[in-house]
Amino acid sequence: MKGRVAEIIFVDDSDDSTPDVIAREAARSGMRIRLIHRDDPIGGLSGAVVAGMLASTAEWIVVMDGDLQHPPEMLPILLEAGADEEADVVVASRHINGGSSAGLDGAIRQTASGAAKMLTRAMFPFKLRHCTDPMTGFFAVRRDAVDVRTLRPQGFKILLEILARTSLKVVEEPFVFAERRAGVPKATFGQGLKFLSQLAALRFGRLSGFALVGAIGAVVNILIMAMLQAVGVWYLTAAALGAVVTIIGNFILQERFVFPDLLPDGRRLWGRLWRSLAFNGSETLVRTTLLWVIVESTPVPSLLAQALLIAIGFVLRFVFHSRVVYRQPAAVRRDLRTTDDIESAGGQGTATAP
Repeated sequence: MKGRVAEIIFVDDSDDSTPDVIAREAARSGMRIRLIHRDDPIGGLSGAVVAGMLASTAEWIVVMDGDLQHPPEMLPILLEAGADEEADVVVASRHINGGSSAGLDGAIRQTASGAAKMLTRAMFPFKLRHCTDPMTGFFAVRRDAVDVRTLRPQGFKILLEILARTSLKVVEEPFVFAERRAGVPKATFGQGLKFLSQLAALRFGRLSGFALVGAIGAVVNILIMAMLQAVGVWYLTAAALGAVVTIIGNFILQERFVFPDLLPDGRRLWGRLWRSLAFNGSETLVRTTLLWVIVESTPVPSLLAQALLIAIGFVLRFVFHSRVVYRQPAAVRRDLRTTDDIESAGGQGTATAP
C-alpha cells in the first residue's frame, strides 16, 4: 500500500492479549492502525465487519481475514480493478481462472464450500450473475454504494448480504486462498445453520425462519404428546407438557436464528422472554381448550386436532413476536459505531483497547 493513504481497522472480539499485540505493532507502523474491541460481539464475524465499515471514512473499504489466508498483496489489485472498471464491489474469487480454494482444510470443507456456492447462486441467479464466489470473505466495496446501516447480517457471509440486498456493479479478480498459518477453523455446524437461516431470510423474508423453527417445534410437540399418551398420560396433560417444552425450545431457536439482528436494539432478554411466554402460554391455554372441545365432540383424533391447531396459531405467533417481542424502541437507531469504539481506536500510528 506504499504511496496510498490508507488505514487498517482491526475488529477484535477476543478476550486474550490481541489488543496489546495490535497496540504494540501500531506504535511502530508506518500506517494508521485502529482497534475496535467488542466486549459484546453481536452478529459474529459479519457484525464485526459492519462495525469496521461504520468506523471507516475511506472511499473504498477492503474486508479480509486477519490470518493471511487472504493475501495482502491483493489489496492494490482489488483497488485498481474497482477504479478502472468503475465498480461498486470487487470480489476476490477462488472460482475463476487463476483462483484456487486449495487452502480450505480437507475434503469435507471443500465439498461444503462448493455446495454452499451452488445453493447460493441457485437461489439468487439474477443478483449473483456476475459473482462466482459469493461466499468469499475477501472483497473491496465502495463506501457510497452500500448503506451499511440497512444490513442485518448473520454468521460469516457478509458479502452475500451486501449483494442480495443491493443492486451493484460487481467485478472479480482471481486469488489463491492460502493455507492456514495459525489458529483453527471457525466454521461449525451452528454456523452452517446460521448460513441456511440467512439464505432463507434473504430469499423469503424472516417469516421463513420463523416457520422453520415453528415446524421443528410442532414436530417435537406432537412427538412428546404421542410418547406420553403411549404410556397412559391423559391427552390434555400430554399436550400441556409438550407445549411447555416446545415454547422454551422455540424461544431459544428464535433468539439465535430468526431475530438475532434485532437483539442489540430491542428489549432485554427477560423482557423478551416473559412476553413470549405470556403470549404462548395464553395461546396454549386457548388451543388446549379447543383441543378438548374438538376431541370430546367430534371423531377427530387428538394428535390430528393438535397439529391443525398449532398450524392455525402460527400466523398469530409470528405477528406477535415480530411486532411486540422483538419490536425496536422508537428512540433507538441501529448504530454499531459507538463513541467509545471510535475514541478508543486511537490516533495516527496508535491503537488502544477501550
